[in-house]
Amino acid sequence: MKNAKQFNGMKVLVLGLAKSGFAASKLLHAAGASVTVNDASPDHGNEAAAVLRSEGIRVICGGHPAGILEDGFDFIVKNPGIPYSNPVVAEALGKGIPVWTEIELTSRISEAPIVGITGSNGKTTTTTLLYHMLNIGGKQPLIAGNIGTVSCTVAETATKENVIVLEASSFQLMGTETFRPDIAIWTNLYDSHLDYHGTSEAYAEAKYEITKNQTQDDYLIYNDDQPELRKHALRSSAVKIPFSLTGMKENGISADNKQIYWNGEPYVKRTVIKLPGQHNLENILAATAAAILLGCDKTAIENVLSSFTGVRHRMQFVKELNGRRFYNDSKATNTLATKSALAAFDGPTILIAGGLDRGHSFEELRPYMGNVHKVVAVGETANRFSEFAKSCGVSTVLTAADVKDAVQKVYPLTAEGDIILLSPSCASWDQYPDFEIRGDRFIEAVMEL
Repeated sequence: MKNAKQFNGMKVLVLGLAKSGFAASKLLHAAGASVTVNDASPDHGNEAAAVLRSEGIRVICGGHPAGILEDGFDFIVKNPGIPYSNPVVAEALGKGIPVWTEIELTSRISEAPIVGITGSNGKTTTTTLLYHMLNIGGKQPLIAGNIGTVSCTVAETATKENVIVLEASSFQLMGTETFRPDIAIWTNLYDSHLDYHGTSEAYAEAKYEITKNQTQDDYLIYNDDQPELRKHALRSSAVKIPFSLTGMKENGISADNKQIYWNGEPYVKRTVIKLPGQHNLENILAATAAAILLGCDKTAIENVLSSFTGVRHRMQFVKELNGRRFYNDSKATNTLATKSALAAFDGPTILIAGGLDRGHSFEELRPYMGNVHKVVAVGETANRFSEFAKSCGVSTVLTAADVKDAVQKVYPLTAEGDIILLSPSCASWDQYPDFEIRGDRFIEAVMEL
């Protein structure tokens, strides 16, 4: 850990526990800071709070007491999900107190180079692809960030021989000040999380934080097929590495129907790639470019491309059974993600969709429903999705109690060559605690067949 004494003697408020708050509290306390933790959840049964107190850290649970900022904090580390409208956050910003997320700590302490990966979609797949390429290539990567591992904990023990591959959400990036990855990847830009950011422009600016502090010594790998994203990329001072599916890039990475090209020269044949979908090809280009920049040899990259079939719950191939192929895309919690999933397949598709009803339209899916010949709708949106499917001319539309019931009902109606795709286009919280559990239930149902 570099600059180990930089927090010594500082007064810090950690707002919100969860994994990131717990990790930040322990790190800062060990670094000599005076840490106060404020968590809105009740004190009773709060195991994380009990652990921190046992280590001598002050913890206040059950809400945000008035005047908490009167203690004179040097900075705040907040949970990424806490909105900036939160009274404590708003007051702190009004007083000029820096408000960070824990990836700012990562940037300040990491001895290892950092690859920061963001985008509206594709972050996790790109992060995982790159991690595997670097791992096989002997680059000692460490995976961190929004993918599930708290990055400041990873950075605490990382060395110069490691590479931190960090997935960063817009929520996390908003809370940065000096965060500067050696390589930044920006996969794409679509409107998302507007309930948090307020406007498309504010959301895009949050994403831009991935490259805002980069210099000409750093690299920005970005989607050149999106004019809006390209506009932001051109603001960056980093060396720009565009990726494209629509045109050759003499100083970047691109693909046509036969090849992936690096700086305009053939690099890898498309026939090597196992991961389906045009959107995944974009993720592959971004990860491959970063791996090349980090000195990963071609053999390691080809090894991953020829074996990687998807991240769990993201276009994950589950099983082929009697000529039917099952795919788990439970992470598809919006129409944009389901649209990409449907576009990935040319064959007859059976779509299992539906979930939490947020009132959003499914119309974006209409142009992609051509290969869908059966739909099984579940959850709160079951009736709305059924009506939408019928309006698209889908020949068979069923409803089911949940994803397990959907698999059991539809399997007898399938034929050899069918693709059975769980891509809900909705969040899971009407029936499941998270999309991972929804996906696991789908996999279990397939295996029970």
